[in-house]
Amino acid sequence: MDVVRVLLAILLPPLGVFLQVGIGLQFWLNILLTLLGYIPGIIHAVWVIARR
Repeated sequence: MDVVRVLLAILLPPLGVFLQVGIGLQFWLNILLTLLGYIPGIIHAVWVIARR
């Protein structure tokens, strides 16, 4: 399942974070990072998924 989450994190970073932690601080932070730049959103999403 983590492989699917990582692939979703690359395509849609907030979706990957949502599937991992739900709607919370990490989710909203990832939306902000994705809006500021796509690459920071991907890095944060992969970090959240790998951390758990």
